[in-house]
Amino acid sequence: MRTAVINLGAIFTGDWREPFATADSIMLSDGKIELIGSLSASQLDACDVVIDADGATAIPGLIDSQIHNTFGDYTPRQKTVGFLESYVHGGTTTAISASEVHVPGRPKDPQGVKALAIAAKKCFDDYRPGGMRVLAGSMILEPGLTRADFEEVSSRGVWLVKAGFGAVKTAYDYVPLVQHARDCGMISTLHTGGSSIPGSAGIWGDHVIAINPDVSFHVNGGPVAMPDADFPRVVEECRVALQVCTAGNLRTLLWVADLLRKSDQFDRLLVATDTPTGSGIMPLGMLYTISHLVSLGNIPVEWALAAATGNNARVYRLNSGFLQPGRDADVVILDACVGGSQANAFDALRNGDIPAVAAVITAGIPRFVGRSRNTPAPVKRVRVAQTRLLQDFSGSAH
Repeated sequence: MRTAVINLGAIFTGDWREPFATADSIMLSDGKIELIGSLSASQLDACDVVIDADGATAIPGLIDSQIHNTFGDYTPRQKTVGFLESYVHGGTTTAISASEVHVPGRPKDPQGVKALAIAAKKCFDDYRPGGMRVLAGSMILEPGLTRADFEEVSSRGVWLVKAGFGAVKTAYDYVPLVQHARDCGMISTLHTGGSSIPGSAGIWGDHVIAINPDVSFHVNGGPVAMPDADFPRVVEECRVALQVCTAGNLRTLLWVADLLRKSDQFDRLLVATDTPTGSGIMPLGMLYTISHLVSLGNIPVEWALAAATGNNARVYRLNSGFLQPGRDADVVILDACVGGSQANAFDALRNGDIPAVAAVITAGIPRFVGRSRNTPAPVKRVRVAQTRLLQDFSGSAH
């Protein structure tokens, strides 16, 4: 399938250092970005779908780097079906498992956590709720796991591990387990802050520095933050990626971003929602956190967007997160909302507003065009200008 998006007012690349492409169109083909530039009439004629953006803004699909999936598009924590598909209407095109810890009766022995991770990973390999890519199957680190266990699950495609919910005596017991994961080329993540569910314990700065995971999850608290004295330490004494989340502490979220900006380490800042949790389901959570960083934390819009796209992609070694030729064809069209005081998506974010999600494309396939069911309508008239297919991809109104 070949899709084109034309008449774009701005194209954000996903890279905070070189944030904008000098172009007005994007061509997508066979699930990848084919080119970014200006398209000729003959190139448009060869497309299956042409979307007229009417001056709206293109960004890479948002990457929620911490969700609590189980099996299928269902969350037993909030007893809700279809939450992932709803997140697509909030501009999220990729979600990364924070381990399948919310599976009812989840196993806690080495064989069980291996089986759970493998099953979850394979269930989502070809399943895209609402068009979203879900990177599932993060093995929960439990006592008794051996180097051979990590080698086994890695050979079966599992590449994520999660520390923080296991039955360890102290958090320092995660140090050798995380090292086994690193030796096997896996990415390790760590619950950070106060306990979030019965049976878990607080994990603070000393633990983060000693364990040295790839990603310190919800460093601003999920939902309870670690002590203030620990924040400068994790910025200065390690190089772990520091993820901030919607379902956490707003004050420390803004502080972490400021510390990383001032220390010239902004690549380490990642944005996620950490949902569904006790805080609920948040289809617009990524956009709210971006707006908080921009309007309250004075972070440049393109930097905040990068923390939700390109920064996540680099840390997790993904081919998405950037609008560049050869990258995955995940594109979101944003604009200011009808009835607001701003004229474009970036000014809306600076004002503290969420932008309108006017279209979402994943794997080169339009999932909806014109209006998200979770945001007000866009100011610009984003529409399908040409299609050879039997559908117009109109978003369902609310």
